[in-house]
Amino acid sequence: MKKVEKTITGNVDPDVLDFTVGDDPVLDRALVKWDCAGTAAHVMQLAKIGVVTQAESRKVRKALGEVVAEFRAGAFRIFESDQDVHMAVERRLTEKLGDLGKKIHTGRSRNDQVAVDVRLHVKDELLGLENELADLADELCAFGRRHDRVPMVGRTHLQPAMPSSVGVWATGHAEMILDQVENLEAAYRLNDLCPLGSAAGYGVPLPLDRKLTSDLLGFARPLHNVFGASMARGENEAAVLSALAQLMAALSRLAEDVILFSMPEFGYFKLPRAYCTGSSIMPQKYNPDVLELVRAKTATVLGLQTAALSQLHAMPGGYNRDLQDSKGLYMKGLAIARTTLRILAKIVAGMDVDEAKLRAGFIPGVFATDAALRQVAAGVPWREAYHDVRDHLERLETEDADAAVAAKRHLGATAGLDWKLYARRVASVRKEAAKRQKFFEAKIKELI
Repeated sequence: MKKVEKTITGNVDPDVLDFTVGDDPVLDRALVKWDCAGTAAHVMQLAKIGVVTQAESRKVRKALGEVVAEFRAGAFRIFESDQDVHMAVERRLTEKLGDLGKKIHTGRSRNDQVAVDVRLHVKDELLGLENELADLADELCAFGRRHDRVPMVGRTHLQPAMPSSVGVWATGHAEMILDQVENLEAAYRLNDLCPLGSAAGYGVPLPLDRKLTSDLLGFARPLHNVFGASMARGENEAAVLSALAQLMAALSRLAEDVILFSMPEFGYFKLPRAYCTGSSIMPQKYNPDVLELVRAKTATVLGLQTAALSQLHAMPGGYNRDLQDSKGLYMKGLAIARTTLRILAKIVAGMDVDEAKLRAGFIPGVFATDAALRQVAAGVPWREAYHDVRDHLERLETEDADAAVAAKRHLGATAGLDWKLYARRVASVRKEAAKRQKFFEAKIKELI
């Protein structure tokens, strides 16, 4: 039988320790700064209620700043015996401050501690992600504006349908991606609530000032019910993953379009070669591997969302260790989404069009609806005009694609795109994210 290992919370069989610790020593490296910030806020309220003195509070916060600096320098480690970042930070503070370091966990549990860390991490990540989303939308709008009135066959069921333009194609994808900000904002608002002070889900017999810690950490407000605050863990991560899954679905559709329209059989778009890979046997190949991986990674994020929700669906109220795994799920989802946004922005920025091939796609059938509408303008009822054109498709001819593009002048059509609207929407996302990021960073800087 293996010798038990000593941890802060007791002696544990090494196999059990390994199984329960899981990936936390690695994943929790992303939470060091946030754990130190949460601890700083908690210590400030401990000083307010007299558990530590104001001088001791300042000493702890100074030491927490040193821990963050040690981490950035590669000198701070999370050992398996620590189990997680919370115990690692407490161990390091005790090494620095002696008995004072042993006081910092008064009135809290690792349950509300990790919930705070995760929510601070999510706030930072979502604000960064929204900036990257704006960058991709901006590149799509710039691409669309460069090729605004270049005719492009609009397709339904992948079959030629009606005259359209590169401008409409590009800004259509930009608009769909910008619309995902609404889902991300809903997840952000749900995340922007502070669980600190709920302890293990039932509060503590101390006069904790939960609003103080919430304000110090830059949250909108505390989660009111301590039991609800405990159960919100996992739900919060699942909500983030749901927003990410919808975003990735939109990005995957963009990737699929670019794959199709860059095929030699279409040849509408030319991909930047730096973002294509070759073949080990076929010298001529330039493959859209990056875009294919966007599809695969979208499936991964959808799976992560399903996993997060599946963990919750039969879980009883209160904390359960199942929730430990939700941390890795949302972290992986965020990393995938942010990387995907950045890589797609680079591809769109380097992409070009082949006007000749775009124009060559205009076969007579593409103008069928326009022909029927000309009859309507001459007084023929729509359904009669529709059947007349449908019954005599052989009479259709290839028309002037540029004229067809210029004829659609209503809102959002080929000659009715509002470029200032797109510029305002992109700028609004960036401005709002930057404002909140500045506020949030200032709050954390005041703490440590």
